[in-house]
Amino acid sequence: MSLTLDGAGLRIGPRHLVRDVSLEVAPARITALVGPNGAGKSTVLRLLAGLWRPTSGRAAIEGADLAHLPRRRLARRISFVPQETRIDIPFTVQELVMMGRHPHLGRFDAPGPADDEAVAGALARADVTHLADRLVTELSGGERRRAVIARSLATGSNVILLDEPTANLDIDHVIETLTLLRSLAASGATIAIALHDLNAVARWADVVAVLDTGRLQACGPPAEVLDDDLVASVFGVQVERITAADGSPTLIFHRQPR
Repeated sequence: MSLTLDGAGLRIGPRHLVRDVSLEVAPARITALVGPNGAGKSTVLRLLAGLWRPTSGRAAIEGADLAHLPRRRLARRISFVPQETRIDIPFTVQELVMMGRHPHLGRFDAPGPADDEAVAGALARADVTHLADRLVTELSGGERRRAVIARSLATGSNVILLDEPTANLDIDHVIETLTLLRSLAASGATIAIALHDLNAVARWADVVAVLDTGRLQACGPPAEVLDDDLVASVFGVQVERITAADGSPTLIFHRQPR
């Protein structure tokens, strides 16, 4: 499923969080949103998820305006994973992932065999089946992040939007999480993520959308978009490029001379 923003903007009082953003998030790709703090990355994700309605322009899925879709139907089609996911109640991972089935259940319905099957599949895809009986409060940061992603997969949605999915994770867990997202995209899922790490974007993303002061500055393949002039203009640093042993690009950043 394809998500689009068409001239979308969001204004709260006199403040414009984003202005005139036109963007397509296509299936079978990882689309990364990058930019300095306050650039509008999280706002764009929430507009794409239908959590916030644009005050100008429109947000759509497969051409259907998100503002006109019932919330339950939208929750079945689009999963959103926020940067901060506080879980203080000691649910098991199995219970947490089952929460992803709520959009498919009536108010008083109990989960049935189809829900159990969906949860088992989500646990397997996120590689957390072995954690099913563990308490979420006892998991490491990387394990918890994968459990939360499994909850989003349990909805049956083929669109997953994640805000800083690697924040506060150690390097091994960063690689685990991005590898999972890469495999989901390869299976046809529509993935959009907000990231600060331009090296992760250069290595893992298919498309990068660069935001600055609420406006879309550029969009396209990372190798084409993250050029020296744009990085200097948006991020205020100079970039040096090297190639890692596996052929992936690596960026080294230097402060610009004053």
